[in-house]
Amino acid sequence: MVFTVLFRVLAALTLVLAPAVGVTPVLAAAANPSGLPLPRFVTVKAKESNVRVGPGYQYNVAWTYQVPGVPVEIIQEFDVWRKIRDVDGSEGWVHQNMLIGTRAGYVTKDAGDKVPLKASAVDDAGVVAWVGPGFPVKISACKAGWCSVVATDHPASGHPASYSGYLPETDLWGVYQGETFD
Repeated sequence: MVFTVLFRVLAALTLVLAPAVGVTPVLAAAANPSGLPLPRFVTVKAKESNVRVGPGYQYNVAWTYQVPGVPVEIIQEFDVWRKIRDVDGSEGWVHQNMLIGTRAGYVTKDAGDKVPLKASAVDDAGVVAWVGPGFPVKISACKAGWCSVVATDHPASGHPASYSGYLPETDLWGVYQGETFD
């Protein structure tokens, strides 16, 4: 018990003092319960996921996600709880088991009324489909300013249609500028 409290106090001090002594967030990440860097993007895993006002079951539920796959940004950790921020800027606490590392995002409102989903990761590539602000996408990789995504249209009548292509990272909420992953 004393060791756990001492560890948490030392971890908190490390996070607070690390920027003052020039330690980068990646090096300070080891002090997080998960050992992963903050902030980072993930998605909601469970069909129903409660978001609470504090890090624990004793805190009230602020809202509930009703579908899996919603992209969120983890901005803080406490034990098995993750403080998240969604695309609208709302923040709350979710148990780590309700989240998964799969990447997803939304086309940003700043991207324009119609954004071309490109056939390849170059400006002059052909257009596979058009997506609008707020359109959800699954992100499989990002490199050199472009992200490989799948956009699925769910029309009111008929079957869903999925389109694979590339979007500039600047047109997506769910990735960081200059981020590379696959």
